[in-house]
Formats: sequence, structure tokens, C-alpha cells
Amino acid sequence: MAAIVCCTLLDIVSTARSPENLTQLKGDILDAYSRTDGVWIFTRNKQFYKTNNEKECADKCEAERNFTCRAFLFTRKKLQCLTLAENAKMAVAFTSTDTVLYEKIIYLMQCKRGIGTDYRGTEAKTQRGIPCQKWAEKIPHKPNYTPEKYPNAGLEENYCRNPDADEGGPWCYTTDPAMRFDYCAIPECEDQVTHTGEGPTGECMQCNGEDYHGEVSRTESGLECQRWDVQEPHMHGFILKHYPDKDLKMNYCRNPDGELRPWCFTTNPNKRWEYCNIPRCNTPPPVSGLDFQCLSGKGEDYRGRIAITESGNACQHWNTQFPHKHGWIPDRYPCKGLEENYCRNPDGEKKPWCYTTNSSIRWEYCTIPPCDRTEQGIADVPLQVPLAEECYRGKGQSYRGTTSVTVSGKKCQAWSSMFPHTHIKTPDRFPDADLRDNYCRNPDGDSSPWCFTTDPNTIWEYCNLKRCDDHTQEPAPNASPGMMEQNIGQTKPTTSVGGPLVCQDKDRFVQYGITSWRLDYTQTSKP
Repeated sequence: MAAIVCCTLLDIVSTARSPENLTQLKGDILDAYSRTDGVWIFTRNKQFYKTNNEKECADKCEAERNFTCRAFLFTRKKLQCLTLAENAKMAVAFTSTDTVLYEKIIYLMQCKRGIGTDYRGTEAKTQRGIPCQKWAEKIPHKPNYTPEKYPNAGLEENYCRNPDADEGGPWCYTTDPAMRFDYCAIPECEDQVTHTGEGPTGECMQCNGEDYHGEVSRTESGLECQRWDVQEPHMHGFILKHYPDKDLKMNYCRNPDGELRPWCFTTNPNKRWEYCNIPRCNTPPPVSGLDFQCLSGKGEDYRGRIAITESGNACQHWNTQFPHKHGWIPDRYPCKGLEENYCRNPDGEKKPWCYTTNSSIRWEYCTIPPCDRTEQGIADVPLQVPLAEECYRGKGQSYRGTTSVTVSGKKCQAWSSMFPHTHIKTPDRFPDADLRDNYCRNPDGDSSPWCFTTDPNTIWEYCNLKRCDDHTQEPAPNASPGMMEQNIGQTKPTTSVGGPLVCQDKDRFVQYGITSWRLDYTQTSKP
């Protein structure tokens, strides 16, 4: 099966939020799970529940008594919860758009911590290679440790376990009548804390770990990381010469693409990549006091309390999804200052902005007073001057303006970002397309400039741009992809272009169509 994006929830950290929110976030039950979006597990051993959210579903998993709950599925639209006896390592998995899979990390780990009393891996042979006897069976050895006597010890099947806290680590009864028991060769989990690297964040990470330079080289489930300078077992585009400032050394966990936290490709051919368990630094990252209450540069460091847009609309709270759904969730971006409903610039826009409480206006810029840098005795830092070219010629492949809004008013997703939409239109793959920030561009020769959107329900749209006075070119489409989809039935297909098209990115393989037809107007989704 194709590799699928896995997004484990961030460790909850202390950030500048209200005490009420801190109380709700402390000790999040989902921290013990690994999250994978868009995947379904086929298993008969499951239970259905009706819940309101993922946390309630996790509670059902913890309380499950019909079987050992290793994972659960949650469907967003139906709010359906399925507790599962198996995880993706044990059952067949396939893609499912509206589903989120949560797997207990403890059952994914193939390494032991300490003496391994909490080891729940699937190793089932001893260090001498002898198969283990099932814990519930009495032949060839009558066991003292059984699932009935020790229900919390994980004595399932014939997996190696340590129910008696043996100093030798996990063990099992063997199937050899001449040898009652033996220890298992379970590797030690890498000590994530004692590794020191270059720079102040060597032992821990700030924010999402983009500045982490430590030497952790195993994933959160214990898999060894693949070296960044090799292409086996997984081919990838994260090459040192393309990312000279990302410290892609050896096989150390890094975050070169702005993911939720450091990760690496694994040496397991069946697991393309995984997050690493890097501890968070106890001390908060330094904040520039100069840029705290006023606008400097693009205002990415602005932490003031203005909460109204330049047209007078009140800002929507960042931790709510109404009236506008979005991906800028405070817990996922703990260092972006997404507090309350204050104007912020988490994505490198030209100035701070916010989603509005007006259901007809998704987002707007805010008016922030500029810092008087002359009085502060600091040399002026020039703002990025918007390009005058806010129209396009031909198909707009040469457009280099700074518009970042679609025809329906949606905010564009940054080209280097993989959230909320995973894609392959990245700056390193299209170096000549000027895929800066989240500006509208046309890297693939479409009808006009476009962008991926920050709306999880809309992958992409054309941009709100006009054609320059160029009468030699055909008019650009002036409708959104949704409107064009409604008219597809009225448009005759002209050319069969075969299929399927399979695109590979760091996160997943995506197959588009079996046989597609090139239409005169547009395509409905971008690979």
C-alpha cells in the first residue's frame, strides 16, 4: 500500500494562553496516539460508538473491554468512532478521505525503554531464535504468567513481554520443551534526551523544531532513520544542496519543510517517514521586544492585541472553526502567538491578518501601527515592496505579483507548506516558477494563476486576478473550479490523456483517475 501522511499530535507546551485553555490542554489523552489522516483499517474485531470528537473516541478506546484496543478510527462528517483490536502493522489499510486513524504509540514501538515492562511490540521469538509459546497455552510449559492473572501486562498471542519486571528485559516461554523460557532480543529505544548537538537546541526543540540541530536518529516508534544523503530505501528530494541551511547531516531528525515537528525517512522499506520524539525545551523561545506591540517588517513577531480588521470586521478566535474552518490551530503552531482572536502573521503574509466573524468575508488584513525604528536606534529594515504587476499576460506563467487570494476570497496556502493540503508543487521542484510565500502562480501551465487554499475543504482555486491589456490571448476563465465542475457536463471531452497519474511526495502516493479526458476549461484537482 502507498505510504500515507502520518501526523502525530504535538506535545502540549506552556504558551501564552488563557488559564482556562491551559487547563483543557494539560494531559491531552491524544498525546499517547499516532495520528494518520485519510486511512481506514480493515478488521472484523471492532466496536462502533457515537462520539462528538476524537478525544471522546480515545476515551472509548481506553475503556474498551471487548478486546485490547490498539487504535481507533474517527469519521469527521458522521462523528462515528470505531475502536480497533488491530493497528496498521497488523491489518490491511486503505485510503478513506474523511477518516482519521489514531494508533496507540506503545503498540507501534519495536524497541524497549528501560527493562521493557511497557513493551507492546510483536517480537515473538527469543534471542536464540526459538519461537515463543502463547501466553494462554499450557503446552509445552505450564505458565505462571497468564492473561487472566495479569490482564494489564499485554500477554497477547506469543509476543515477548515482561510481566514480572525482570531485569533482563522482555522474555517468553518457548516452544522448546527443553527450555522453559528465554529473553528476547529487543533493541533499546534511543535515549532522546541525552543526545547533544550543535547550538542551543541540541537537546530539545523550540516551536516546531525547524532550528533543531540535535543527534536523535530514531523515530517515535523506534525505527532507525535513513541518511539524508542516500536514496535507499526511499527516494526523496531533501538533498543538502537544495536545503543548505537545514543541517541535513547523517541520519539525524530534522524539519526542513516546516512540518509539525522533526522527522526523518526510515530504513524500513514499508514505512516511508515518521516523526521523531524530540522533547520540548522548558524555556520559551526569545521574543523580540521591539516587534512586540507594533509592526516591523511583515509583522511576524507582532504580539499585540488588535483584534479587528482594516475594514472593521471583528476577528475570529484562532481556536474556533466558526464561521470559517481553517488549519491555523494554536496547538499545532505553539510559537505563532495564535492567542484569542488577535491579528497575527503565521504564514509570512505581507502584514498581520485574521479570519473574520463575518461569514461572507473569510479573512482580511489588520491595520497595525508601525514601529518607529529611528527612535529605537536601529537601521531601517525595508518592507517587501509589492510588485506593481497585479495583472497577468497570456496564461500568467510569468506573473510575479503578490496577490494571495482566490476568486472566492480564500487565502492561499504557502507553496512550501503541506498543510492543509499535501502537494508536489514545491519551490525546489519548480525553481523557475518563483513559488514564494503564498503568492498566486502558474507553475504547471494552467489557464491562469492559481494557488492551493487554506480551506481544508477546497484544494485549489484560480486567483482573483485580471488579465493585462493583451488582446492577442484568449480570455481567462472567470469562474471558480466549483462553478466549472457544474458545467463539465456541457463541455465535450476533446482528447484522451490516459491514466492513471501517480504523484509521489514525501508524505504519500496519490493516484488521479483511471482514464481522464482533457476538457476545454479546467481540471477539478491538482496532483
